[in-house]
Amino acid sequence: MTHGNHLETSSVDPVTTILVPFHQDDRVEIPVQADVTVEPDFPGGDVWQQVTALCDATASAVAPVVARGGVPLVFSGDCLVGGGVIAGAQRAGADPAVVWFDAHGDVHTLETSTSGYPGGLSLRVVTGAHPERYADGFGLRPLGPERALLVDARDLDPAEAEYLAAGVTGRIPVDEVTADALPPGDLVLHVDVDVIDPEELRGLKFPAPGGPSTDDVLAAYDRVLATGRVVAIHISCPWWTATDQEQLTTRERLTARFAERG
Repeated sequence: MTHGNHLETSSVDPVTTILVPFHQDDRVEIPVQADVTVEPDFPGGDVWQQVTALCDATASAVAPVVARGGVPLVFSGDCLVGGGVIAGAQRAGADPAVVWFDAHGDVHTLETSTSGYPGGLSLRVVTGAHPERYADGFGLRPLGPERALLVDARDLDPAEAEYLAAGVTGRIPVDEVTADALPPGDLVLHVDVDVIDPEELRGLKFPAPGGPSTDDVLAAYDRVLATGRVVAIHISCPWWTATDQEQLTTRERLTARFAERG
């Protein structure tokens, strides 16, 4: 069934799996069985207009799930979709902080980014940078930087390291994720799968060597869920199309392991 902003729905569960199969406006293959698939009407224009449309459609899918007391488990190809997940929870009346697992800081601004890659701003725009480019377009109420906890972020550019050194946004390693380390109140749990060591997950767009194991990441993920305070989950899968059956099987197993915990 298709309705609204091209949301294809098949079932209602306490945990509802939402697939947003895009990295910006490029389609990404993510092997999950979805209850809802988001297919936005991309307006054209610059990348921020495309991302705004994607986040607005995501928020529209997330909000009714949170409103009825369910937990949306959102799979996408882009960390920028995380703002859409948070906005959806806000539309449903929640006021969440965010726990952000990532190999990278994602705390650049347009002024500090040397690559110009929008995904490198993902957490920073969620916490208030460039609202005219991002948050304002789909009604996100940006979080205070102190309401974000960055987990891992082993691959930082100098400007990101300098920003995080100020300590407003917390940063801890995966093995230090405990209930006591988390921000208070409701939580959105965001996991960029590139937090996992690329030796275990080949084909990532932005691999960062030396990361934690899949098991260690999932154990930390479980500890956050065990608080009972998670109102929405976002799993970002910024990977290239699988080049062999081994890559595809690894991805299928990984998404299934996230889903069985959701």
